Parts: sequence; structure tokens; C-alpha cells
Amino acid sequence: MAGGVWGRGRDGPVGSLTLTALAEGIRASQGQPVGPSSTGPQAEPEELGPEAEPYIQTLTPASEAQPGNEVVAPTASSEIGSPPNVQEPAPERPYQVSQYSWEEGTLADLALYTAACLEEAGYAGTQATALTLSSALEARGQRLEDQVHDLVRGLLAQVPSLAEGRPRRAALRVLSALALEHAQDVVCALLPSSLPPDRAASELWRSLSRNQRVNGQVLVQLLWALKGAAGPESEALAATRALGEMLAVSGCVGATRGFYPHLLLALVTQLHDLAQGAHSPDSPKVWEPSHRGPPHSHASCTVEALKALLTGDGGRMVVTCMEQAGGWRRLVGAHTHLEGVLLLASAMVAHADHHLRGLFADLLPRLRSANNSQRLTAMAFFTGLLQSQPTAQLLREEVILERLRTWQGDPEPTVRWLGLLGLGHLAMNRGKIRHVNTLLPVLLRALGEGDVRLVGAALGALRRILLQPGAPVRLLSSELRPRLPPLLDDARDSVRASAVGLLGTLVRRGQRGLRLGLRGPLRKLVLQSLVPLLLRLHDSSQDAAESSEWTLVRCDRALRWGLLEEMVTVAHYDSPEALSRVCHRLVHRYPSHVQHFLSQTQGYLRSPQDTLRRAATVLIGFLAYHTSPKGVSQDLLDSLFQDLGQLQGDPESAVSSAAHVSAQQVALLARAQVQTRSSNLFRFIRHRHRSYPTRPHPLYDDSPFLRRSLAGRWSCLEPR
Repeated sequence: MAGGVWGRGRDGPVGSLTLTALAEGIRASQGQPVGPSSTGPQAEPEELGPEAEPYIQTLTPASEAQPGNEVVAPTASSEIGSPPNVQEPAPERPYQVSQYSWEEGTLADLALYTAACLEEAGYAGTQATALTLSSALEARGQRLEDQVHDLVRGLLAQVPSLAEGRPRRAALRVLSALALEHAQDVVCALLPSSLPPDRAASELWRSLSRNQRVNGQVLVQLLWALKGAAGPESEALAATRALGEMLAVSGCVGATRGFYPHLLLALVTQLHDLAQGAHSPDSPKVWEPSHRGPPHSHASCTVEALKALLTGDGGRMVVTCMEQAGGWRRLVGAHTHLEGVLLLASAMVAHADHHLRGLFADLLPRLRSANNSQRLTAMAFFTGLLQSQPTAQLLREEVILERLRTWQGDPEPTVRWLGLLGLGHLAMNRGKIRHVNTLLPVLLRALGEGDVRLVGAALGALRRILLQPGAPVRLLSSELRPRLPPLLDDARDSVRASAVGLLGTLVRRGQRGLRLGLRGPLRKLVLQSLVPLLLRLHDSSQDAAESSEWTLVRCDRALRWGLLEEMVTVAHYDSPEALSRVCHRLVHRYPSHVQHFLSQTQGYLRSPQDTLRRAATVLIGFLAYHTSPKGVSQDLLDSLFQDLGQLQGDPESAVSSAAHVSAQQVALLARAQVQTRSSNLFRFIRHRHRSYPTRPHPLYDDSPFLRRSLAGRWSCLEPR
């Protein structure tokens, strides 16, 4: 019997329904003469599957199934809502194939009736209905526009109660048959159940994804819903979750051919909207504890959909690169989203270049979008894709250059920042520097911006220019001399580190000229930056300290100071003896710059960083010890002595004790300077040898601050 085939019903007798019986029942309920079914002979067992044969034989005996005999509508249980008044067909009317019941009215009634069965029928009756309707819809699905929503709601209500295997597959065939002709209506009917998430809706989305005949159409409809063209914001969020379900099914991404770039940009733009808090749906952001498996927020669901889209198309390395660089975390951040977009574009340039042309073409109209999220996301992608030379060649360079220069006049700092990054990529995407006359003024002007992103982008672009063959070292040395030193003491850690690194790169590229005594502007820039570099070895920013060490090593090599060991020792162990040897070499190599060195160091005595105040105090003591009395003005010595006296009351004991020692060195230097003003040189020499022997070497206590040793830098275990 049917119960053995479809599973035992839970609420009474097994409901029974075939396409022929349904059609006859509908006609009888409308008061029409009951005649042969329009579907032709009753469905053969093979059409419904071999398992249905006992069930059909139970409904229609063999004697009634023969041509020429009347067909009696079965008396179905009230459980499936069969019509109560069924007329007997005329016995003299021969059984014949007719198309009458395929007219619009009858088929619409068939859909309504079946939807009612799906919502109200019992367990087994629903299974039989699903299988029967599946066969009907595959043949005549195009007539059911108005009834799709009812059918989908019925499936959502009954699918969870169906047994695994053929019963559930038969019900899911109904959905696929509907989506084949009515994809938009099916998507609209399913979306409300996707937000908040529903397990039955998730299963229906996955079933559509597995059907190669309909998944492409459904994905297109979800794309339009995601873009917000078909409904409110909540519909876009529901579409995002539906896309996540579908794209997670293996093989579904292949259906996105033709609109893959469009879908990728829509998902990334959706992340921008979510990051900015543009959506405020009524549904909770966090899933209930009873739900297992799905992501815990709309943003993470969108990220998972984006990962599935990339992975399914062979972009697994893109996903890996994003994870290693923290790109996914940046994509969902309110202030880091565009950085994540830039990382994604760079990863695609490196590992998924087969989609770059399509992406670039889809980006161009979005660059002038009135929607801020779309426009900024498109700008970030456009900027990142300029790293690909074949992609950048899709437009004439003059057009791209003019667009990027226009961005520099935008009042929004973010747009100017993206324009700077784009100019840097465009100037060097062929391995050589181009458009220097256009690029350099823009980059140098950006060094004075207040936004840290703009300054960082300009410094990074200038460094990349210096790394290219034929870099204009002399020109940059002259232009950077008034602009770079203030950035070495910038309050922003990243700016200090980048500025110091740029100076090191400039010295490295001009090394040959410095050794030959040339590069006048660069030599002046190095000497002007020497004191900040020495003091920044003790910077609280690890990046700035390491960058200072690297730059000092470049300077030592280019100018042949022979202080490599001392530089490294000062950097990692804060050794007073090594710093003394450095000061001795610099004072004797550049005696005319000693006063400038002392004046620069004096400015750091008021630094908010304890490490810098102590380092400046110690540096003044050693410079005063090694310098000649003739090399420093009395006014400067008086000013130094006064500032060091104030530091002796510093709350940090290491600073106050160092200030006491350095103040003694300044006082001794001042006394020696007074003696040099004697009119009688002989009396000065005799008096000096009698009263002022060699000044005592300053002795400083070990620094209490954490030493940046290699063991600490690499998290090694220090010896006990």
C-alpha cells in the first residue's frame, strides 16, 4: 500500500492524490461534467517512479484504467482536502486525450488546490502531492505566475516533515520546476524566510543551487535583490544570506559566468554598507544558540559568500592571501574597509587575473555613482587594479591620469588618498618611472596633508619611485630637504617610520655619489637628520626605532663612518660607551655642525617620551665632552645648562640622574670656553694645564628602560 512506499502517515489514513484524480476533482467542484482527464491516460508507474506502482494500483483498479472505461475520482481523506461532491462520469463517453484541463483556469485551480494540500495535508498526502505536482509543473510550469507564492509557502511548511530520500527529493523538484519558469517569483517568495534565517529556506536555496537548469536564473534574481533594485534594505540582507547558501554548494559558482564581476562588486559593496552601519534590520544581528553552522552576523555571512565565490572559481590563493594579510578583518571594519578592498584587488591581480578585465569594465560606471558606498568601493578597486599592466591598458594612460588628478581636488580626504595610491601604481606598472613631472608635485604637496593616509601614501609612492631604475635622486634630495626632517618627528608613529625609511632609501640610491664627495643636497639632508635618527633608536614605536637603525646603517656605509658596530650596539643595548664613540667620530668629522647637533638635541629634552628625554640628555653630555670649546656659543651653553637643571627635577629618576651628569659636562665646557678668551695664549695654556686637566668622562647609569635586544624582538627565551 501507499503507506509502505511513502512512509506511515502520522494523523490517520494515507492521503491519495494523482494528477488525473486532482483534475477530475477540480472539475467536479466547479460543477463541470466529469470526463476523461486532460492529462491523457493515468500516469504510468514509470512516470512517478517504481515505488508509486502499488499506490496507483490501489487508487484505480486495472479494469478502470483500460481505455473505454470511466475514471472515478478517488475518495480522498479529508486530511488532504479533496472536494466533497464528485459526479460520476458518463459511461458512454469514451476515454480520450484532451487538452481542456490544461486551460488557464483549470491549471490555476490545480495549483491552488495543490498549494492547499501542501499546507493542510497530512504527512503521506503531502508526499504524494509533491510528486504528482512535480510532473505537472515540468510540463506546464509557465501558467502558474499567480500561485507561485502559495506553492512556495506550502513547501516551506511541509518540507521539514518529509522523510529523507525520495519523498523529500520529490518535494524539492516542485521548487525547481517553479524556478525554471518563475525564478523571480520563487526568489521573492523565499527571501522573507531567509531573514531571520530559516532552516527550511536554507535547504530550498541549496536545492536550487544543485539544479544546473535553474541556479543561474536564481543567482541573477538574488543579485538584483542584493543591489537593492527590487526591494528594501532588509531584502538585500536576505539575498546575501541566500547567496551564501547557494554559493557554498560545489559547482554553483560556474553558473555566475557572465555576471561574476558584477556579483563580486555587489558583495564587496554590501560589506561597505554593513561596515558603515547603513542597514538597521528588525532581525537580530546574532543568531540564536539553537542555530548551528551559519555565520553569526550579516557581515560574516557576506564574507563567507565572497569566499565561496572566489574559491569556487579557482581563487583559493586569493582567499589565503586575504587571510594572511588580515584582509577579511579589514573588509568588515568601519574605518578599514577600503584597505581591505585594496588588499583584495592586489590578491586578485596576483592570483585571479582572468577576471580583471571584467572587473575593470564594471568599475568604470560606478566611479561616478551617486551612492557613496558604491563609488568609494569602485575607486578602491580601480586603484588596486592599476597594478596590473594589461588591465590598465584598457584605458588610455592620459584618461586614467586625468581622472586620478581630478581626485586630488576632491574635498574628501579618502578620495585624495586613493588618487595618490593610483598615481603611484600608474607611474610604475611598467617597471620604469613615467609622468614624473606630473607625479612629483602631487606627492610632495601631499606630504603636508593632515590625514595620515595621505602622508603615508605619498611617502610610500616616493619610496617606490626611488627603487626604480633612473630615479631622480638629486631632484628628490633637493625637494625633500625642507619637507622630510619635520616628518621624522611627526606625532604619528606610522608617518615617522615611513619618513625615516624613505631617507634610508634615498641614501642607499645616492650612495655612490656620497662616497665621491658629491650629492651636496643629500649630504646636507643626512647631517640635518643625524640627531633625530640617533634619538629615534629609542622611540616608543618599534617600527620607527627599527627604521632608524636601518637608515643609520645605510648612512654609515655611504659616508664611511666605520661605526656599524657602535650603531647596532646603541640600538639594541643602549650602551653609553658605544654612544660615546659615535659622538667622538661625528664631532671630529663634522666640527662645524656640532652646535647644530646640540641645538637639535635640546629640542628633545621636552619630549613626552621618557626614553627620548633620557636619550637626549645623554647625547648632550657626550657631545659636550667631545667637542672643542671654540665650537659652541656661550648662549647655547647657558640655555642647555638651564634646561638640564630643570630636568634634574624630572619625575623619572633615570632622566633626572642623567641630567645631573650632563649638566656637569656643559658647565665644564663653559669654563673651558671662558679660558679660551684669554688674550695671552701662553698664559691660557699654562693656566689650563695647571687648573683644568682633561675633563672627566661622563658616567651614566644603565638605562632602566627595556632594551630592544634580538632576543626580545624575536620572542626568544632569555637566559635566566
